[in-house]
Amino acid sequence: MVEAKVTALLDRLSFEIENKKVVVGVSGGPDSLALLHYLWGQRERKNLSIVAAHVDHMFRGQESFEDALFVKDYCEQKGIPFEMARINVPEIIKNTKKNSQVASRQARYEFFEKVMNKYGYNYLALGHHGDDQVETILMRLTRGSSSAARAGIPFTRPFGNGYIFRPFLSLTKVELVEYCLKQNLVPRIDPSNKKSTYSRNRFRKEVLPFLKAENQHVHEHFQRFSEELQSDEALLQELTVQRMNKVMKKREKNKIAIDIIPFLEMPISLQRRGIQLILNYLYKVIPVSLSALHIDHVLSLIRHQHPSGTLDFPNGLKVIRSYSLLSFQFEGSESHTYFFRNDGTGSNRITYWGKYKNGCS
Repeated sequence: MVEAKVTALLDRLSFEIENKKVVVGVSGGPDSLALLHYLWGQRERKNLSIVAAHVDHMFRGQESFEDALFVKDYCEQKGIPFEMARINVPEIIKNTKKNSQVASRQARYEFFEKVMNKYGYNYLALGHHGDDQVETILMRLTRGSSSAARAGIPFTRPFGNGYIFRPFLSLTKVELVEYCLKQNLVPRIDPSNKKSTYSRNRFRKEVLPFLKAENQHVHEHFQRFSEELQSDEALLQELTVQRMNKVMKKREKNKIAIDIIPFLEMPISLQRRGIQLILNYLYKVIPVSLSALHIDHVLSLIRHQHPSGTLDFPNGLKVIRSYSLLSFQFEGSESHTYFFRNDGTGSNRITYWGKYKNGCS
């Protein structure tokens, strides 16, 4: 069942795993252990090379260290190269004041990229599944995310010098637990996954069961929705890039200015994405407090009959209207020339800015 569903998803998305060199992120839980075991089982038929990578975030002391030893032992039994890191994420949180989940994710992904570079592998496989997809889409819609973020978890996206891919997005948690039982796998269980202090866990315990009671195949519909939204978004992003390059008046590292008159001639869907594009460039890392509501405020400022006004955005970004000029700026901007460019991957990755040189990138 698992293999058939994974194969169907890969075929639908035209993704080949043959001959790939893959780092597999493994926590030791049911999802990631099932993924490692599945790929290990495909290694000869698909000519796969795999390396397991594990991060001990050091939240649970000896218990989390034992998770690492568990994964290490599994890899030794199967002859899978194993890499691990113990990262003191609680100390990182203390020093940086970052959210625990954000800090953990950043530490984990940085290590995964190091492992990819060490082995020269260009793919990272992660065990996100269909239930994760439902939760993510609902959480982002509830939080007020905009455009591409509403599509949830992409099957594949650029990462480091390669790509992330998630072959289990067509499966449910229950199917992965059953797969572990059939394969005689005894995964580790992280007790923090049950804490209601995390919003994802509240969606998992309270919202997801209701949806599954309505339709047990709800994860399949959410995955289709995600794929369709991502493909639509890729086209809209490309169109946005083309139009935004024509309305730019000033392009600096910490300041962007646009001409309001031609901007208003753009379709509203491109206007929203154009503003999002500017915010992504200026912020580099979007603040958690920024939402689609901020884009609505920019549009209201542009359309207001008063010719001037200012909006204060998170982290000191100001949006200033002066007649037909709209500026987004931080203090202390340095002057550089930039232009919008599509990343050409076909994914829903936000397009970015590149330095202008002789009319091409």
